[in-house]
Amino acid sequence: MNKKSEQIKNLNTIELLSLISAAAVMRKYDFLKLLMKESALRKIRTEKIYEALLQTYLFAGFPSALNSLKIFKENFPEFISKNKPISDVYSAGAKTCKKIYGNKFEKLKSNINSFSPEMAEWFISEGYGKVLSRKNLSLKERELCIVSILSVLKFDSQLFSHINGACRQKAGISEIEKIISNLDLLPAKSASKFGMMVLESYKQKINAS
Repeated sequence: MNKKSEQIKNLNTIELLSLISAAAVMRKYDFLKLLMKESALRKIRTEKIYEALLQTYLFAGFPSALNSLKIFKENFPEFISKNKPISDVYSAGAKTCKKIYGNKFEKLKSNINSFSPEMAEWFISEGYGKVLSRKNLSLKERELCIVSILSVLKFDSQLFSHINGACRQKAGISEIEKIISNLDLLPAKSASKFGMMVLESYKQKINAS
């Protein structure tokens, strides 16, 4: 067993799901298949893997999500999604978004509305309602997967917000550090360096407040 395989075997479920998310958006498909095989050996619920991949379309687009979900189906051919669509996506999205942004929710919505009213509506209904309010992944698990995704895509302000969201969902700083440092397994050293830089700025802001 090589060192990388050993390290993968030592990942816990959320670390594995986060790395799966990052591998998908980076199109590291051979590594994605390896992670899925490890998930199967661990008997990790396929619903969790599916949801982690499904939400990547919000950040990397439909083509990327379609490719990774096709690989998922090849590895888990018996899987059938039983997650029902949410009837009122805007209401559900607003509720979920408030859990992430707290009292900054209205300011965020107003800020986005100032340059795009459509996006102000879509990010709540489409992002937080239709996708992030779905079952089978907890909001904490979703946020940690998103931290991984935004680290490899290098969106600093969004990553800062979702680090805060993960913390609001009771993720510890050490847990977030591990999620980011695991990106070196891809390998994505520049991504882990970027993620740690944003995390450090978050810690500094928290300590100063």
